[in-house]
Amino acid sequence: MRPSSRATRKEPDITQPEFWRWKEYTWKSENGLAPDAVLTGGIDVGSVSSQAVVLADRQLYAFANLRTGADSSESSVRAMNAALDGTGLKLADIRYVVGSGYGRVNVPFAHKTITEITCHARGVNYLNPAVRTILDMGGQDFKANRCDAQGKVTQFLMNDKCAAGTGRSIEVIAQLIGIPITEVGPLSMTVETDPAPISSTCVIFAKSEVIDLLRRGWSKPEVLAAYFGALARRVSALIQRLGVAKEFAISGGIAKNIGVVTRIERELGVKAVSLGGTDPQIAGAIGAALLAHGLFAQSRSR
Repeated sequence: MRPSSRATRKEPDITQPEFWRWKEYTWKSENGLAPDAVLTGGIDVGSVSSQAVVLADRQLYAFANLRTGADSSESSVRAMNAALDGTGLKLADIRYVVGSGYGRVNVPFAHKTITEITCHARGVNYLNPAVRTILDMGGQDFKANRCDAQGKVTQFLMNDKCAAGTGRSIEVIAQLIGIPITEVGPLSMTVETDPAPISSTCVIFAKSEVIDLLRRGWSKPEVLAAYFGALARRVSALIQRLGVAKEFAISGGIAKNIGVVTRIERELGVKAVSLGGTDPQIAGAIGAALLAHGLFAQSRSR
C-alpha cells in the first residue's frame, strides 16, 4: 500500500508567526512486519525539508517529512526518529542507511552517501517505472534528469546559481503575502487569465517586485499567478535544453503545488504523470532506501 499525500484541510491559525509554512507529518504502514524482513533506510536532507524512509523488503513501511533545521545532522536524526516512532523499531534494526540531499555528508548514521540526482531518479522509477524525464524541484535548486528503465540517470542539468524557482523562493513569497504555502497554488489558479510573468529572476528583486505590484492594486491571486508563471518559464527552459522524453514526472515539494505544476505543463505541452498517490517529496528518500537495499545485499554476498 502506498500512502496518499492528501491531508485534511484546516483553516490556518494566523496568530502563529509561521502559519504560512507547510506542516510536518509521518506515515506508518498498517501491514504487519515479517520477522525476517530486511529493513533499509533512506535520508534525504534538503535545505528546506528532510525526509526519512524505512523500507521492509523494498516495500514502503514508514516515513517522516519534516522541516530542516539549522543543523543538518540533528535534522536527519529527528527525521529518522519520527519515522520509527510508533513502529516498535529502533535505528539498530535498520540494516543499511543511505544519506542523500544537500546535507547528506552530515547524516551520522548513514553507511553511504549518494547524490539526490541519483536517488530521485531511482525513487521515481520505483513509483512509476514508465517515467523517463524527471524534474526535481527542491528547496534551493531544481534539476532535470533523464533516466532509463531501471531508474539510472543518463543525463541531467541543474540550476544552482540562486534560489529562484525553488521551494525556498515560494516560502518567501507565501510569507510576504500572508498565505499558507499549501494554499498559494490553488489561489493562483483562480485568476481568469494569467498576467505577464514577474520579470525578476532573483528572489530578492522578485520580492520587491511583488511588493510593488500589491501596492499598485494587484490581487494576491494575480501576484501569485505572475510569480508562478515566471518560475514555470525558468524551469521549463532547463527541461527543454535537456529534452522531454515521455513519460515526464515532477518530484520534490513543489510537485504538490498545482499552480506551478499546471503552468510548467502548459509551457512544455506535456502533462506530468502520477507517482501512484505517494507524496512526491519523499521520492529521493525512497530512492536512497532502495539503493541501501542493493548495497546491503552486495555486502552480504562478499
